[in-house]
Amino acid sequence: MSTASSWWSFFLDWLTDLFRPAPPEQGDLVPLRPRVLMITWNPVVDAARGTTLINAMHWNDPQQLAAAYIADVHECSEGLVDYQIVQHIEVDTFPVKQDGFCYTPHEYIAVVHQQRPAHTPDTADYDALLAQFDILARVARAEIDEVWLFGGPYFGFWESTMGGAHAFPCNSAPLINTHTCPRRFVVMGFSYERGVGEMLENLGHRAEAILARVFRAESFLYWTYTPNRVPPTVSGVALNLFERFLCFDQIAPGKANVGTIHYAPNSPTDYAWGVMTPVLSCADDWLHFPNLPTPPNYRLLDARAWGNGDARAHHKWWLAHLPKAAGVTNGIANNWWKYFIDVNQPIFQP
Repeated sequence: MSTASSWWSFFLDWLTDLFRPAPPEQGDLVPLRPRVLMITWNPVVDAARGTTLINAMHWNDPQQLAAAYIADVHECSEGLVDYQIVQHIEVDTFPVKQDGFCYTPHEYIAVVHQQRPAHTPDTADYDALLAQFDILARVARAEIDEVWLFGGPYFGFWESTMGGAHAFPCNSAPLINTHTCPRRFVVMGFSYERGVGEMLENLGHRAEAILARVFRAESFLYWTYTPNRVPPTVSGVALNLFERFLCFDQIAPGKANVGTIHYAPNSPTDYAWGVMTPVLSCADDWLHFPNLPTPPNYRLLDARAWGNGDARAHHKWWLAHLPKAAGVTNGIANNWWKYFIDVNQPIFQP
């Protein structure tokens, strides 16, 4: 299929999805048990000794990372989300890039040690990957709900990307050659060079992207992440619930809420989760959603509330504040987790 026809199919799917009426939201609080296909790329880099990349570089055990991630998500969702890994496949090669390039062990190690530049384009060939593991058919048969890819730096995996019929941007462009699959699915890209905190950050960006679509707040989310400048304030601007959730002190002075996955309530810049300067925030009001008090219960908070700069602790704090209650508010479920975990949920307001 040509790139032009693929994008045309995606555009038609998007139009269909845009104008499809959503059924009324019932607001039932139903536990989710997503089925995961986990694929670990761990090539042999020393054939004589049989040494794999993970062992050679002393990187993290993907199975331990996955177990800790599952436990954190279960904890933050108060038991609503319980991931099930139905199969773990280990691959002893490097993933192929979009242009057909594939690293040799010598080339890859040289890139990691900054002895040569990384190959461009960096992105892995997702079409080949999906075909290799029969992923579209397995999703269609409801054998799996999402895919976790574990690899090293420069493997070319997106943090998260969505495929299937009516797929939409999910912290990256959708997989445009997957529209024949009747169910949507997410492919997560995790690095075993890094830790659970970075895995939770990937999930946080997935949540931001999907909830922004649910609440029609894509432009607001983009605006809060505008690089290289301090965004203007939202004083006097009517905000929906998700936009309120995302507010941090820089854009809402004296009226911070929870913030974004990059910006804690008092962060002056991206990733500044360890700042001890207190700001007024009503973050903990969200633990009682939908019973948000009026006026909000602002109190002084600093980095001690979310882990003193530890990324994993901050991301758990952020995720734990996402609403997870029964019922409906303004046509949207009070359990926001259902939308970004089960991406086949209807997500448009009636």
